[in-house]
Amino acid sequence: MKFFVTGAAGFLGSHLADAFIAGNHQVVGCDNMIGGDLQNLPEGIEFEQADCGDLAAMKRLTKDVDVVFHCAAIATEGLSVFSPALIGQHVYHNTASVLAAAATNNVKRFVHCSSMARYGNGPVPFVEDQPLEPVDPYGIAKYASELLVRNVCETHGVEYVIAVPHNIIGPKQKYDDPYRNVASIMINRMLQGKQPVIYGDGGQKRCFSFVQDCVNPLIKMGTLPHVAGETINIGPDEEYISILELASVIAELLSFSLDPIMVPDRPREVRYATCSADKARRLLDYETTVSLREGLQSIVDWISAHGTKPFAYHLPIEIESPLVPETWTARLI
Repeated sequence: MKFFVTGAAGFLGSHLADAFIAGNHQVVGCDNMIGGDLQNLPEGIEFEQADCGDLAAMKRLTKDVDVVFHCAAIATEGLSVFSPALIGQHVYHNTASVLAAAATNNVKRFVHCSSMARYGNGPVPFVEDQPLEPVDPYGIAKYASELLVRNVCETHGVEYVIAVPHNIIGPKQKYDDPYRNVASIMINRMLQGKQPVIYGDGGQKRCFSFVQDCVNPLIKMGTLPHVAGETINIGPDEEYISILELASVIAELLSFSLDPIMVPDRPREVRYATCSADKARRLLDYETTVSLREGLQSIVDWISAHGTKPFAYHLPIEIESPLVPETWTARLI
């Protein structure tokens, strides 16, 4: 089969491309390199550095493709509160462009990677058919993109599946981004001898998915006939941990003396976010194969092997407001 992966030089996209190349499939990929790294690309991929908003490029790259995996997004949920135009462009508009190309080229199936941000402060554990209550521009853009996927695909005869991953972690994750990837941020800082920064009281709770435990069900979403039209959570509902507890586990792995830097809450941050994986187990035989501690250790090993990095404040803050965290304005992370 021939697959097209957006965000192929990024974290999830590169792991997905790895899996398809290993399976002797033909893989085409693109990335605008805002969050990607060319070293992440597997050997054998047909790659073009292009933004998903470039409709002509998307039409060219999706020609003769069987399945599109739309993984690309600037997944900076906290920053989206202050940069809604950036998020609207790279989440909603770019999804529209990739969809238009897929429909033009009669792609068989479109697998869209959404986000747990679709649920907002809804009751936990999140289930796929509960009312959606996104609370920030990122969640709103992701939910709007889902509606667009359904509309365009149903109109033009393209099968679709909507994947809802939860806090993916693992090797190749960008760890010098101060706006996202809390586990990688903490590990990068602690390996430099710096205390982790925690917003609020650290009682926010999350589940974390090891990347390979997302790749395996995603492959099935792209190929199994009975999942067309479904929305499916991907997340380890067995482990649910607070951010303060996360810092403690990382500190234990690193034999680091923990004394976190506590700063004020970020606006619109969801307090509790975990999912039910029952639907994934039923439709995809989903199972967690890597524990949280094992996943965190893999990031420690990856960053240790590749070297710590200073944090790069590479994205614009569009709204000047006293609500913008000082950690970003004063570059304290």
